[in-house]
Amino acid sequence: MHSARLAIDPSFVVGPVRRGTFGSFVEHLGRCVYTGIYEPGHPTADAQGFRGDVLDLVREMGVSTVRYPGGNFVSGYRWEDGVGPQEDRPARLDLAWHSIETNEFGLNEFMAWTAAAGIEPMMAVNLGTRGLGEALDLLEYANHPGGTELSDRRRAHGVEEPHDIRMWCLGNEMDGPWQLGHKTATEYGRLCAEVARGMRQQDPGLVLVACGSSGSGMPTFGEWERVVLSEAYDEVDMISAHAYYREEDDLGSFLASAVDMDYFVASVAATVDAVGVSRKSTKKIAISFDEWNVWYHQEEDPIKASGGRWEQAPRLEEDVYTVADAVVVGGLLISLLRNTDRVHSASQAQLVNALAPIATEPGGPAWRQTTFHPFALTSRHAAGEVLRVAIDSPRYENARYGESDLVDAVATWDAQDGALALFVMNRAQDGSTRVDVPIAGFGELALVEALTLANDDHHWRASAEDATSVVPADNGSARVVEGVLSVDLPPVSWSVVRLRAAS
Repeated sequence: MHSARLAIDPSFVVGPVRRGTFGSFVEHLGRCVYTGIYEPGHPTADAQGFRGDVLDLVREMGVSTVRYPGGNFVSGYRWEDGVGPQEDRPARLDLAWHSIETNEFGLNEFMAWTAAAGIEPMMAVNLGTRGLGEALDLLEYANHPGGTELSDRRRAHGVEEPHDIRMWCLGNEMDGPWQLGHKTATEYGRLCAEVARGMRQQDPGLVLVACGSSGSGMPTFGEWERVVLSEAYDEVDMISAHAYYREEDDLGSFLASAVDMDYFVASVAATVDAVGVSRKSTKKIAISFDEWNVWYHQEEDPIKASGGRWEQAPRLEEDVYTVADAVVVGGLLISLLRNTDRVHSASQAQLVNALAPIATEPGGPAWRQTTFHPFALTSRHAAGEVLRVAIDSPRYENARYGESDLVDAVATWDAQDGALALFVMNRAQDGSTRVDVPIAGFGELALVEALTLANDDHHWRASAEDATSVVPADNGSARVVEGVLSVDLPPVSWSVVRLRAAS
């Protein structure tokens, strides 16, 4: 058995636990919307066509925000197509995912769905094929109370009160050659600043997110952020980051994916701060990590996947996740929390069916994929402040990152409730790891529970027929003795350990 030691103290605070960390993403991609969150006629559907079984799982998962409607989809989207009487809405070709978009589900349906789910919306505007005028029209339609053509059009469409959407993404992945309307950093930076200024003239209180790099491996990574913010620094609040990971016959590197996420955040933060210093600005730009996940179909061509056919809601990007994938998702959540001082918002992509923690069948069941569990438990139990964790762990060699710690962890401390939560993963493949954590500095704490997600078969997958054989289970090894928490972590595992002040 390996052994590791973690040092935490309530005085060493990184920053607050931000509810925005636990966001998700709904794009008009494959079956995320149609037969995902929306399926009129489904046995569980409500009067608005929202699947009740999916809504229950979304609430259980603890999703705080949802980014919509894309993603690549937004760069060719006409928002006007998705409002008004459904029978009058036009069908369009979606070039991003080689699909037919019926527009049956649009802005007002999405806002009604977020209300039903208890979620804050994060709206993206099309800066690929459109620009300032269309963004201002959408903002007026969505947020203005009434008395203008567009706000009264919303009221005529049955939505009397304004949606009051606060968070807005200014385009999507504009650094990517795959993007409709792909631009250079200078071109996008000028457009971003222009649109941001216009939107703030309508509503100064908006939270605006500029497009950052769509991956740390992009040839323009770093320079893109510098140039964009040189144009738009004073106009935006956050800059986005996107990252996806997958196992490629190298489980050791895959388990260390959070190393890359930490590097991504640190690099963007350094670039952002350098721009701020050059402008003699005291303003701090935060990071919106508004696309992140494990994704195996990254290079799948939607035209080839469809056989060249144009279909409505085709099955695209429907990854079926393993236990190892779930452990990595838990590790990425550790990284997002660890970087809470700079990452103020995050969106796991996506929510249902397309590379998602929730899967459905049309007319049939909805179930939890393996990746559902670390997200739900972290969202539920991370509270108060994120603490800095000093990790003393054996290291292991892997092809991508050289040497990485066998153990990775983050802790949160809710002083008001006297609740300490430790989120920890064991990357070892060859055996268990015993982790010791001195906790005397928190006063007398009692163990509440320890749950571990692991399986001898690291590649076990949930299905409609069996989604419950492998779920987080009680870890009976956890104990507190003389002010030290000890827990044995099985190989390739993710765990949450909860303690509370003794009464």
